[in-house]
Amino acid sequence: MSSSGQNLTALKDIAEGSQSIVYVIDDDESMRVGLGNLLSSVGLRVETFASSGEFAAFHKVDAPSCLILDVRLRGESGLAVQEGVSGSDLRMPIVFMTAYGDVSMTVKAMKAGAFDFFTKPFREQDMLDAVVHALARDRNRRAADQALVLLRRSYESLTSREQRVMGYVVAGFLNKQIAAAMNVSEVTVKTHRGQVMKKMAARSVPDLVRMADALGVKPPT
Repeated sequence: MSSSGQNLTALKDIAEGSQSIVYVIDDDESMRVGLGNLLSSVGLRVETFASSGEFAAFHKVDAPSCLILDVRLRGESGLAVQEGVSGSDLRMPIVFMTAYGDVSMTVKAMKAGAFDFFTKPFREQDMLDAVVHALARDRNRRAADQALVLLRRSYESLTSREQRVMGYVVAGFLNKQIAAAMNVSEVTVKTHRGQVMKKMAARSVPDLVRMADALGVKPPT
């Protein structure tokens, strides 16, 4: 299967499996209709807007999503919209499009975190490919966020003493060193250490270290 065919299959899987949504902001009605029809044809939900104000007022769906945004909107700049989105709780990838092909504008948008940038007119398949990857990125980001939430809950289920033991363990302390630092017996340290591994669902110390890094856990002082 060609890469385009693979991307189309992936896009359909994303659309059917996760209720993904693509938002489009463009003051050109024909472009909004064209993109809406294109994305709807592969099973995606699409919401189109003529301005950033309409987009801001719309209730966002809690699902993998991306934003296709025109650089030059009537009375406003797409780059300013990008800045507003980046400064809010919305973290969806942004695919820019422009009829002008301004190089400096492209550079500025990409440096600000734009996912991709297209000059109108663009190939429909290129846009679909970009949407595939943008939605996949957002889906992975959301999964990572959820995993971190669950990881934080596990950490918060530890007692304060278990949290201290975890901090020492990930810092490389031996049980006897931990016992001395906490003024407890090694048996007590082993018990707490076992509880830490169980509650955190850690398969090994390196696994626990990765969890601690994700949580920002520091060695006790």
